[in-house]
Amino acid sequence: MRLAVIGAAGMIGRKLVERIAATGQINNQPVTAMTLVDVVAPETPEGFDGVCETYAFDLTHPGAAKRLVADQPDVIVHLAAIVSGEAEADMAKGYRVNLDGTRALLEAIGAIEDYCPRVIYASSLAVFGAPFPVKIPDDYHLTPLTSYGTQKAMGEMLLNDYSRRGMLDGIGIRFPTICIRPGKPNKAASSFFSGILREPLNGQEAILPVDDDLRHWFASPRAAVGYIEHAATMDTSPLGGQRSMTMPGVSATVGEQIEALRAVAGDDAVALIRRVPDPAVASIVASWPRDFDTARAIALGFIAESSFQEIITVYLEDEMGRPAQTGATQ
Repeated sequence: MRLAVIGAAGMIGRKLVERIAATGQINNQPVTAMTLVDVVAPETPEGFDGVCETYAFDLTHPGAAKRLVADQPDVIVHLAAIVSGEAEADMAKGYRVNLDGTRALLEAIGAIEDYCPRVIYASSLAVFGAPFPVKIPDDYHLTPLTSYGTQKAMGEMLLNDYSRRGMLDGIGIRFPTICIRPGKPNKAASSFFSGILREPLNGQEAILPVDDDLRHWFASPRAAVGYIEHAATMDTSPLGGQRSMTMPGVSATVGEQIEALRAVAGDDAVALIRRVPDPAVASIVASWPRDFDTARAIALGFIAESSFQEIITVYLEDEMGRPAQTGATQ
């Protein structure tokens, strides 16, 4: 298998590439070559025995998409995007990167005769806008209330159309909010969901800009990589004309997040959370959906965590190298 990862320097892309480098395969299918691209050159993974090329370029630049697909990778993972908060603050940049870049990629693929790669497109829960049912099914209409959500919904429609025409074999993955993200906060409006856990677990103060009763949909970075690996090799015939689906996850309130942190790390960690209301952030995340019926994705073999405490445990294991100590000293 020849694999291309767009956005390979980002958190999910990096973890995916590291896992493939360590195992040399995706779901028992050997990966012989990887092309890794981002706006900054991704690092070459250690331990990969195949051919690995890394590039720094922007899909919106003339000829960039054509260059990426010239070797006709079998699987293309499209993770590159301007995140929600930044896309809302800079509308033009969001459309240029999130829509124009995606369209450039699909057009470059479609221009190659007798070429039909598997394309895994990173979509978002932001394609759905209020009012919502209690649990949102996959066939719920797309009514995004942000520029980011609109851009991702357009990407889903393009994926459907190019797949319908036989130019590619697309799968759109609507990622839950990935939590706990390692490293520093990014410009996503959802960044605080990770920050109120990551910082206290590392002995640092965290800012909480929203109320405790805000509910959201979550999965771990480990689950995110698992979604992509499964999508790379699964049978796509059951998808029909609707190529995108919401991934399994955990529905939890901010208060439930905090109580899961307390169960794992104790009161001292929770005391490091400082409440500083931010109406702009609260307005963005209040428009996002909160709970989903993901029976379709589960039936097709996608899996995630079953509790928020399990999500915290994944962070402790994967990022801090230690198991959770449930019932920590208070």
